[in-house]
Amino acid sequence: MPPAARSLISIDDLTDDELPALAARAAEFSAGHAARPLEGRIVGTYFAKTSTRTRTAFSAGALRLGAGLVAYGPDDLQINTGESVEDTGRVFAEMLDVIVARTAGDPAVMRGWAVDGRLAVVNAMSADEHPTQAIADLTTLQRRFGRLRDLRILYVGEGNNTAASLALALSRLPDVELELRTPHGYGLAADILARAQAQCEKTGSRVVERHDMHDVPPGFEVIYTTRWQTTGTSKADPDWREVFAPFQVRRQMWETSPEALFMHDLPAHRGDEVTAEVLDGPMSIAFEQAANKMYSAMAVLEWSRPDASGEGRAR
Repeated sequence: MPPAARSLISIDDLTDDELPALAARAAEFSAGHAARPLEGRIVGTYFAKTSTRTRTAFSAGALRLGAGLVAYGPDDLQINTGESVEDTGRVFAEMLDVIVARTAGDPAVMRGWAVDGRLAVVNAMSADEHPTQAIADLTTLQRRFGRLRDLRILYVGEGNNTAASLALALSRLPDVELELRTPHGYGLAADILARAQAQCEKTGSRVVERHDMHDVPPGFEVIYTTRWQTTGTSKADPDWREVFAPFQVRRQMWETSPEALFMHDLPAHRGDEVTAEVLDGPMSIAFEQAANKMYSAMAVLEWSRPDASGEGRAR
């Protein structure tokens, strides 16, 4: 029986060794590569929600690794005419080796596609997690600091799917401190925070969350934010901007963390979650972080292979 394809739907799908290894492999890809380990394989991309960086990263990454590419937009699948999600997944498994999917909804759909191990499924963003963003973030940290341990990171803003995957990833690394400052009512989901803190007990790391901007500790190496209006979502409270206003990332934050690098998963809205002075300033590595999405996508696609031969799976 052939080995099963590997899927990345949650950070929890990776072992403790695989998580840093993917960041390290992505860093290797950033230095150049000649191999085409996906020669003969077919990668599908299905984006039901808008995407610039993630869609481009996986499309370009697949082509650079030698794979063929089939792209689906939000109106392209027969799901829209009543075909079941399960039947769509069965067809994918007959014709594709990997499907990279952004639903911004329940990841159970992706779990269903991956259930029999014939098709590798990569979560390019669901409602609860954005695991490939976390791999890109770790790649950026690895390239900038040369390590994935003993780091202090301040996250400011909504406890969205990017924040969730960041917490789940960093808590798996040794001696990392992640402090989240999120508006009241817009923090991490309770189960995500509990999972991250449980991992911290094993790694000696620390993940804490507060819902104000008072008494922020000094000496962070990274200050991270995301857009306030997460892709595919809206906020019921008409006054939500007033709640978020104190959490804007401003230059004043560097008074107590003068060496901190600034990270943002993009797209950014200057004047909302971050000022232009910060995003376009000398401490910002947001666009370097975006470039690393392609290298991390390449690492994930290579990892998803059910074997190391690089040959296409027999149909």
